[in-house]
Amino acid sequence: MRRPTRHVSVKDVAARSGVSFQTTSKVLNGGGSVSEATRARIIRAASDLGYVPNLQARSLVMQRTRTIGLITGDFSDPGLSRCLAGAEQEARRQGYGLMLTSVEPEGSGTEYALPAMMERRVDGILLAAPQMEEDSALSHVLDRTLPVVSLNHIAGDPVTTVCPDDEQAGYLATRHLVELGHRVIGALTGLRGHRLTQSREAGYRRALEESGLETSDSLVEEAGAEVAGGLAVLPRLLERRPDVTAIFCQHDLVAVGALAALRATGRRLPEECSVVGCDGLDSAAYTTPPLTTVRVPFYEIGAEAMRLLLKLVDGGRPRTTMVVLPVHLITRGSTAPASSAPGRERRARRAGRPRT
Repeated sequence: MRRPTRHVSVKDVAARSGVSFQTTSKVLNGGGSVSEATRARIIRAASDLGYVPNLQARSLVMQRTRTIGLITGDFSDPGLSRCLAGAEQEARRQGYGLMLTSVEPEGSGTEYALPAMMERRVDGILLAAPQMEEDSALSHVLDRTLPVVSLNHIAGDPVTTVCPDDEQAGYLATRHLVELGHRVIGALTGLRGHRLTQSREAGYRRALEESGLETSDSLVEEAGAEVAGGLAVLPRLLERRPDVTAIFCQHDLVAVGALAALRATGRRLPEECSVVGCDGLDSAAYTTPPLTTVRVPFYEIGAEAMRLLLKLVDGGRPRTTMVVLPVHLITRGSTAPASSAPGRERRARRAGRPRT
């Protein structure tokens, strides 16, 4: 019968290196005022013995678990997954691990997610769930002694927030279409209740207003954030407004659905209808035609949020309660100058309108 493997202790490392237990413990915990030769001897002994730190014991001594709680929404969301990758890698770089939990699409998370994190004595919490942003009870549940950073607005007391410039994203996408000569520009928005949706739509409307173009609600359809949304709602928009020559989609996946729906109607892309997405997903470069999009720095947002959170954990103070990261336009083949008069005549005939 195989005997259980015995864990190597600090005492074992001290005996092997010939250094006192107290000094060995300090060095293995990243401290200790010793010579480089002594430090190297302790580290070598720990390596030879296969020493692995006891995190529970270390937590009792340091009053920290070196664990960050991360409460998120849908793990399958490609933008969010990039945020989480940036956050996790930054945490690991600084010697922290993550404890993850997700909340339901319509759930607030205050009933189980936050208490569960607090019970496990995490050192801080990173919130990455848009469905929690209007939860008025959230600020009352948060432990005031526990550092918190969010990727979304939190109602109530101010929480340090890291986010992209979503209004500028909507503005850049729409301004690009205006500069190409388009005068009737539709929009497929995300979920109406989210601030991201409101901000990107505000940028869309600002670009149109600056150019004196129509901003009618008849040009806007709610599509969500998935391919199916673009497929489903674009025909409704075109039926109501067949004079549309360009479309701003608030999410790249919606734009993929919109491109497919446009092809199904027989419209030539981008000659008869230009499409701009938003998010800057890697897959946007491989659509047909390749998608013009506004890149959102998801990875950098996650990494910056974690850096700020760990600074708070160490007792630091943020210089601002909101960090906004810039976005930029990537131009590809899904956009082109507004179509010629013959193209406009074809659309007018489809709409049953007389030539002008």
